[in-house]
Amino acid sequence: MGYVFAVAAALLFAVSVPAGKLLLAHLKPFELSALCYLGSGAGLLAWRLLAGGRSEAPLERRDLPYVWGFVLAGGVSAPLLLFTGLNLTTSSSASMLLNFELVFTSLIAIMVFREHGGARFWAAAALITAGACALSWEGGGIVLGPGALLVLAASLAWGVDNNLTARVSIKDPVTLAAIKGLAGGAINGAMALYLYGGLPPLKFALAALLLGVFSYGVSLVLFILAMRGLGASRAGAFFGAYPFMGAALGVAALGEPVTARLLAGGALMLAAFLALAYERHAHAHRHSPLEHDHSHDHGDGHHTHVHQDFSAGRHSHPHRHDPVEHTHPHLPDAHHRHGHI
Repeated sequence: MGYVFAVAAALLFAVSVPAGKLLLAHLKPFELSALCYLGSGAGLLAWRLLAGGRSEAPLERRDLPYVWGFVLAGGVSAPLLLFTGLNLTTSSSASMLLNFELVFTSLIAIMVFREHGGARFWAAAALITAGACALSWEGGGIVLGPGALLVLAASLAWGVDNNLTARVSIKDPVTLAAIKGLAGGAINGAMALYLYGGLPPLKFALAALLLGVFSYGVSLVLFILAMRGLGASRAGAFFGAYPFMGAALGVAALGEPVTARLLAGGALMLAAFLALAYERHAHAHRHSPLEHDHSHDHGDGHHTHVHQDFSAGRHSHPHRHDPVEHTHPHLPDAHHRHGHI
């Protein structure tokens, strides 16, 4: 299911590309960003209050450094760096440089947090990055001036954001996404008020809030669920397909032309999908003792503890994993972050 969640997250986020183009005719960039974040946070908070989350684990004190980290990296630093850099470089160069978010996410996940890479993964990551660059290439190339360096720094900040979010992805994804949305909305909203000194037109503001609920909020929940099962590197690789999806939606919804860049990008990304979808990784590995709280069931071979009052289906409670050594296919999820020789 992790791959399905990642592709669905990318598709929902890709909707924001053609929809955002339409809304930017009536809203300023910071206004649109703030409203999408606020729509995301407010919509998910309302859902959490109405639906509850008894099968998901609540945040704990030890999770807070990661939460503060992804809010500061992805909700504060990255937008500031991006919008400052956009004032100093072309949008085409910025689009290409933002594709390096996938590269930074993967490097941090594998080098810092010990996720497994491997030749197949790196080949797929290279194909997706090449496909995204092909989509945004306009023949002018990239000049690494101050603006480009700031956009690269924004990509790095979002790579940090993705990895810190992955560290707490076993906790309630709706709560995590609501926190990020409300924090990002408040910060971007304050910057919009400072820059523009007024409120946007109501009907377009409402449209942007609704777009944010799905393209930012639901998309982020699905992305967190993908990271829970795949790890930050592979979930980020699949999510990296959103530029192609956005371009394809632009063709379908806005009548934009089918270009050689679009076809080349699509072919490269399809090759990457096939490489990852047929990835198989299995070896003898040892699980150290671990105690944590997250949503789980007892059919995955890793949750063999017993209940006094047995709970069928998915449920959440603090539980302990005893040390065990076994062999089976696995991905770098929360239970498989061991090292590799």
